[in-house]
Amino acid sequence: MNNSYDENSIKIMEGLDAVRKRPGMYIGSTDKRGLHHLAWEIIDNSIDEISNGYGDYIKIIIHKDNSLTISDNGRGVPVGMHSSGISTPEVIYTILHAGGKFEEGGYKTSGGLHGVGASVVNALSSYLKVEIKRDGFKYEIEFNNGGKVLSPLTKLDKTNRTGTTVTFMPDKEIFKDAKFSFTAISERMQEVAFLIKNITIEVIDEDGDKKNLYHYDDGLKEFVNFIDEDLEPLCDTLYFSGTKNDIEVEIAMQYTNNYSENIISFVNNVKTVDGGTHELGFKSALTRILNDYAKKNNILKSKDKTFEGSDVREGLTAIISVKIPESILQFESQTKSKLGTPIARSSVDTVVSEKLPFYLEENNKIASILIDKIQKSKQAREAARKAREDIRKGKNSSKNLTLSGKLVPAQSKDKTKKELFLVEGNSAGGSAKGGRDRKYQAILPLRGKIINTEKAKEADILANEEIATIISTIGAGYGSNFDVNEMEYDKIIIMTDADFDGSHIQCLLLTFFYRFMKDLVDHGKLYIAMPPLYKMTFSNKKSIYVYTDQEKNELSEKNEVINIQRYKGLGEMNSSELAETTMNVDTRSLIKVVNEDKLLSDKRISVLMGEDVEPRKAWIEENVDFTMEDDFGKENLK
Repeated sequence: MNNSYDENSIKIMEGLDAVRKRPGMYIGSTDKRGLHHLAWEIIDNSIDEISNGYGDYIKIIIHKDNSLTISDNGRGVPVGMHSSGISTPEVIYTILHAGGKFEEGGYKTSGGLHGVGASVVNALSSYLKVEIKRDGFKYEIEFNNGGKVLSPLTKLDKTNRTGTTVTFMPDKEIFKDAKFSFTAISERMQEVAFLIKNITIEVIDEDGDKKNLYHYDDGLKEFVNFIDEDLEPLCDTLYFSGTKNDIEVEIAMQYTNNYSENIISFVNNVKTVDGGTHELGFKSALTRILNDYAKKNNILKSKDKTFEGSDVREGLTAIISVKIPESILQFESQTKSKLGTPIARSSVDTVVSEKLPFYLEENNKIASILIDKIQKSKQAREAARKAREDIRKGKNSSKNLTLSGKLVPAQSKDKTKKELFLVEGNSAGGSAKGGRDRKYQAILPLRGKIINTEKAKEADILANEEIATIISTIGAGYGSNFDVNEMEYDKIIIMTDADFDGSHIQCLLLTFFYRFMKDLVDHGKLYIAMPPLYKMTFSNKKSIYVYTDQEKNELSEKNEVINIQRYKGLGEMNSSELAETTMNVDTRSLIKVVNEDKLLSDKRISVLMGEDVEPRKAWIEENVDFTMEDDFGKENLK
């Protein structure tokens, strides 16, 4: 082995080789998520064209061989010779950090990755072709093997049309069996169509012979109506827009009979999942204006405390979309998840402050309905706070929620270190009790499946003993009155059997937490335990725990196995095994539940856990592979 480390050890990766060597650095992963990142890179270039006023149509085709075509009727990629001595399309699709979004003038606003994306897609594709319609002619350039020029830019027939079409085949050596999802692309494109009023987007799946066409004349208003389609509205959808400090602001909002808030924001058509200054401007203006209205109309007396932000946002669905020039655009992170442009806060605040008071004055009946809902939210918040204080002081113990299970409490009172395990079944609860860290880990056994909170009425949900137990044990309220700072535990850990029923219980609990304690999810407090499926013992007498069928099969092929113990339930594991594999902080693995996309999470829960069967059936048919390979003779959901 050569262990030398000198100047010959330092390699310079030429062209796009660095991307192929470390694709995760550029697209995050090489699984299905990374594969779709390639699609978004090319699609975002087309969106930027249309968002800046060039063209109005995008067509996306998922071909049977898993190649993808994205077409637009924008201006078309420039085709002249670049100052570097090669054609401009070759520069765009083969050189990192080359693009039309660095300089002023090309695009007023942009959501793309500043030219990096197209070359990265080429680097990770076995084939890529660009067809350009511009300046009265068609042009074509082809690449293969990760960005090598197969056919240089060629001038073809005359045409009076403009636009760019990119077709690429993701490299199967990099992305293995990952496939483009018609559902995922359609959902993203529908969102874009809501945000850009004049755009038409067509998504076609050749293999499944499916097609979706998206076009919305009322844009954000229809976006809000789409989100709230399963809820009871308290008013029509409000829409207002304006331009302040060169920032274009669009807002649509509606109140419903729901008790959680749903605010989704965008900057230059890019979703800002962590909010930012534009959301702060909206929230502060909304709270101030509704307080001012209530005081002006003697609804809030001088002795009354003002409405808090959580009061005025209960049951609110709002879409905030701002367009910010590149020269003043600031994000707080590389992922563009949070807007940092300071002036955006005052720009949004000003637009809301000019438009909303006028609406309230013109619609007094609706304003009264909204203020009444806000007042009830305020009263519920104050009552919940008082109840928590009484419990801390030992008062009203007889009024506490009924506990259906027997909580095994942790000894410590330190909320920042305690963990609550929600365990499926009493037998598993017994093993968990014996295997826990008594100081910091509490055990709450659950008796079977909880109620489906997506289908049930709120009164039935709160009357359910399992739900009441969970709410009481966590100790932070529920719904709009849930206060993550009041939680008795730092982590809530769902621990169920590694089988079909266990997965179902997980889904029911996840639905409950997302709908009734969303801040618990958003603050990263919810986890799923990972118990092993097998314990494998080899000929050398060594034993290991195995968590997937694939891992078991691979180990069986490479080793002489003398015993495989299948754990069909947590109750089959003794306390020491459960501690070692699933509960000990030094040896366990936990899945952290994150909410990366609020809109997608809402719609996915509605589809998979709601009343309507057909959308659920369609989603399952596209996204789930059914086999008969597991021990139960049941479908294994991959």
